[in-house]
Amino acid sequence: MMKPSLQLKLGQTLTMTPQLQQAIRLLQMPALELQAHIREQLESNVMLEPVDEYEATGTFESLEPHPMPEEKRVDAAPAPEVTVEAEVVEDSWTERSAGSGDSWRDDDERASEVADDVQLSLQDHLVGQLEYANLEPRDLAIARAIVDAINDDGYITDSLEDIAATLLPEVTADASEVDRVLKLVQTLDPPGIAARNLSESLTLQLRMLHGDTPGLKLAIAIAEKHLDLLADRELTLLRRELAASDDELAQAVALVRGCHPRPGATVSSAKAEYVVPDVFVRRTDRGWAVEVNSSTLPRVRLNQSYADMLGRGAGHSSMRAQLQEARWLLKSLEIRNETLMKVARSIVERQTAFLEHGEESMRPMILKDIAQAIDMHESTISRVTSSKYMHTPRGVFELKYFFSSQVEAADGGGASSAAVRAKIRKLIKEEDTGNPLSDSRIAELLSGEGIAVARRTVAKYREALGLAPSNERKARAAAK
Repeated sequence: MMKPSLQLKLGQTLTMTPQLQQAIRLLQMPALELQAHIREQLESNVMLEPVDEYEATGTFESLEPHPMPEEKRVDAAPAPEVTVEAEVVEDSWTERSAGSGDSWRDDDERASEVADDVQLSLQDHLVGQLEYANLEPRDLAIARAIVDAINDDGYITDSLEDIAATLLPEVTADASEVDRVLKLVQTLDPPGIAARNLSESLTLQLRMLHGDTPGLKLAIAIAEKHLDLLADRELTLLRRELAASDDELAQAVALVRGCHPRPGATVSSAKAEYVVPDVFVRRTDRGWAVEVNSSTLPRVRLNQSYADMLGRGAGHSSMRAQLQEARWLLKSLEIRNETLMKVARSIVERQTAFLEHGEESMRPMILKDIAQAIDMHESTISRVTSSKYMHTPRGVFELKYFFSSQVEAADGGGASSAAVRAKIRKLIKEEDTGNPLSDSRIAELLSGEGIAVARRTVAKYREALGLAPSNERKARAAAK
């Protein structure tokens, strides 16, 4: 029979303290979200105060005074790091008095602040026209279902039967009725919308031209029946099929090429998105310099007056709790800044070839490489590179952009998958539009450069780049 007894055991466990949780949360926040969080803390914690604009140095006040860390520069050639001081950019424009008012701005600038920035999608653009078409409720419901089936290029992606099925049980319609309403939708702006294929879209656009347009009948005949001949540049055979002269054929071909192969793309639904870089990378006489964007750093410090008033007494427990929270916040912000700088330096060290020569020189790099270089965990690197941006002479890139897998090369080395995608984009951009490169041919050209990739890999990268296959590129080139 077992008897109850007391035993003493030693063990170790990892506990997420509130300080650690706060540091991790701040590390992952993008610049705008971090600034909003700091504003909330300033409103709720009296032990924090904003740094005045006139004495702002582009950073936050640390807990203990210490010298400014020297910025590191990365030389173009692999070499030991050279330490130099980085510049601190002052926001001179913020020194304007807050009480100066808006008298210096004219009416146009004030109006721009309240301008409507709503961006209409292609579907919204079409539905707006349907509202003024005086359609019966039944036809309007069918038209809305048709609009929902249109993709961003302006083409119908579903069959008429599938569109009719989406109307059930509110509306029961057959394919012929949907086809009747489809013809009404095809009269909307932009011309050529709601077509089921390229031939139909070009025909719709051509039929909207004036009937006396020279070469119009031949152009419609080409769009309806002979697009393949035009795509193959078989002009002699095309002239024979249409029984047309050289001048008549030239006029017809010009009309066809004047049509838009993707009418839906003429209605922009993309809203401009602005990002604020967290890190600046610039070329100097001694290499590449890395510095944190001072305008994104929180301008906050400890309210020393309130902290001194507390003294060493045992009272004011709530104020002491706020003081401790303020110190944790400032320490977490300091850790965030230092970690971001370490990661940015390490990325620039490994991607100097990209900064010098472009995407085709991108080196393969994974989170583990940076984690080992700065002696941190991969999860920390993942958090600090999320929604953080680097401004370089080649553009603004998210830090995660510089990480890519490795594609084996014939010489035993490796190429970055980002570099391979850049090479594919360049090959397609420089190809003969009349005889575009197939995926197999692109794979052969890459193999000639020492990068062994399969045809299916080329196809996957090409689709990721949003590039059409060779047959579609050939048809679009012929239609232009």
